[in-house]
Amino acid sequence: MTILVKEALAYKLKTAIVEGRLSPGERVVEGVWAKTFGVAQASVREAINLLIAEGFLVKSAGRSARVPHYTEEDISRLYQVRAALEGLAAGLAAERRADLAEVETALKEMEEAAASGDLRTLVNQDLQFHLALARASGNPTLAEMIERLLRPLFTFVLLRVMARQESTKQWASDMPRHREIIYLIRESSPAVARQFMEFCTGQFVASAQAVWAPEGTSRRVPGRSDT
Repeated sequence: MTILVKEALAYKLKTAIVEGRLSPGERVVEGVWAKTFGVAQASVREAINLLIAEGFLVKSAGRSARVPHYTEEDISRLYQVRAALEGLAAGLAAERRADLAEVETALKEMEEAAASGDLRTLVNQDLQFHLALARASGNPTLAEMIERLLRPLFTFVLLRVMARQESTKQWASDMPRHREIIYLIRESSPAVARQFMEFCTGQFVASAQAVWAPEGTSRRVPGRSDT
């Protein structure tokens, strides 16, 4: 099987996820999709592995892959870990005077997407902002841990905000916060950069929980939707 075949199948599965034909938490059974696509089960398995790497699917040992889904308790626990990891990344980036051009580019594209109402691009560039910041730490192990944590989370957020027909306006109030993260990494001490990043991540918890909440429920923190 060529890479093109794997990628084509992965694209079809990804489309099913983004369009809501596969819901958060739903299992992706290899045999079922092999019949749907008229391909060998091994081909679907390879496509699933690609989507796991991208964060569109997650898989536990001995279980079928599934679309990312988080309970409210999951979100709280995840953000405790995220605050520690991203805080460390910000501190290390400040310590080594890292080049933040990649982070700046992601923020610029976030702002452009917010202005044009492009929700999908906004969420993706929000992810790219945090992944670029993780790489700026200069610690590949830390960057890999953060990526493994964030890719499924942002996939879940994208699915939820699209299902709820969210607007990009909710991100507007948090753009200055992203800019301040960059400023403090460049201009302050590693300890201050680390503390501010941990503070920001703590603030993002309420926004993530608002995304987690079932459709039709009120937001916990109106006007804040950053992840």
